[in-house]
Amino acid sequence: MIKLYDYILSGSCYKVRLMLNILNVEYEAVPVDFYPGLEHKKPDFLALNPLGQLPVLTDDELILRDAQSILLYLVSKYDAANTWFPEDAATRGQVAMWTAFGGDEIMAASAARLHDVLNYPFDIDQQRKSAHAAFLILDDHIAEQEIKGFDWLAGTSPTIADIACFPYVSLSEDGGISREEYPAIERWLRRVMDVPGFIDMPGVLQHWRS
Repeated sequence: MIKLYDYILSGSCYKVRLMLNILNVEYEAVPVDFYPGLEHKKPDFLALNPLGQLPVLTDDELILRDAQSILLYLVSKYDAANTWFPEDAATRGQVAMWTAFGGDEIMAASAARLHDVLNYPFDIDQQRKSAHAAFLILDDHIAEQEIKGFDWLAGTSPTIADIACFPYVSLSEDGGISREEYPAIERWLRRVMDVPGFIDMPGVLQHWRS
């Protein structure tokens, strides 16, 4: 059975839990005390992932790190219809590009959240500035997609790109990053939350419940 080494408050782990639930894949969650225990930096975990990062997914002898890589593996194995990573080259390239965006530029919002929630020593002003720059690019792209009649980051249906970008955008207010200036992002977040199989994590729905 698949095992997911997981921390409930990690947006990167949440990406994987969300994809597993959407695909209706059974798995065993292995809790890792990221904070304050720092188990991800201890020898037993480093034997799984020498980078000391979450999430890690194992499937029999296979060990995978990096949320984006795990998303790609899961849909390659369990999405027989190829909707989450479409086969045509142009769409696949777009999906890969925005999936990478979710694991790179969007992570400034993660750093801001780690600073505000767990007191990580990041330059908070720089992280928020970088996050806003990424959000502006994302918001403009979503608005352009909507003009074309598309609701998603790449193509006519949700893909792993949407899952990769969703968590830390939806959790941005935990890091002091308001989304008031990004109406297209707000519309897109609501669409992702309407995807069959969507599950919450602490903080994601707080903005809409308040």
